[in-house]
Amino acid sequence: MASLVRRAAVAPSRADQVAVQLSAVIAKLKPGERLGTKTELREQFGVAIATFNETLRILQSQGLLEVRRGPHGGLFAAERSPMAQLGHAVLHLDTNAASIAEAMDIRDALDPMLIEDALLHSSAHHVGLMRQQLDSMAAAISDRDGIAFLHANWKLHATIAQVSPRPMLKTFYITLLNLIEEHTISVASDAQRPLAGFHQDRYDVHLRLVDAIANRDEQEAREAIHRHKVGLKPPTS
Repeated sequence: MASLVRRAAVAPSRADQVAVQLSAVIAKLKPGERLGTKTELREQFGVAIATFNETLRILQSQGLLEVRRGPHGGLFAAERSPMAQLGHAVLHLDTNAASIAEAMDIRDALDPMLIEDALLHSSAHHVGLMRQQLDSMAAAISDRDGIAFLHANWKLHATIAQVSPRPMLKTFYITLLNLIEEHTISVASDAQRPLAGFHQDRYDVHLRLVDAIANRDEQEAREAIHRHKVGLKPPTS
């Protein structure tokens, strides 16, 4: 467990750090105002191409940044739709334990809607992506890596959410996931208790859920969601 605590204390990724810095810059701009080119900004922050691309993905998912192609293109402050403003506001909430617990309660309340969409709209490709995250969860259990397990768990939920054809539901849910993931690692690392059994139970629940989605089994999915909620101990699932 000591090694888990040391790993959990690692600072946010470089992509996340640059995203926070750029979001502060964007907040001072008017919608449509230009920040610069990808190359200019990447060199300004001194990060690799892959890292900066991840930063752009984060900011675009938050509705803060627009990428325009062509000779007069570049990176621009996005027009703030009501949904983007809501997502941005959620990400800047006071992230105390009560706020995180509330975010998780809301996430859990939205889960049945997203599972319903997944049952109706998942393709074989979608299910394959879900099973990739299940494989990552299983590998984390084998390695006794609780933090990697949490990341894979969250990615699985995000993968399921991406199936939904409802943009508002999907955007709000993934925004909540980002909030929870960003601010709960340190809390999870303080748990001075064996987690192998807990993680195995979480894996079994998610495996059952993905199997139900693959089989379009509404009753089995409903039971898996119920077990997921009953067995949940925020903020470590």
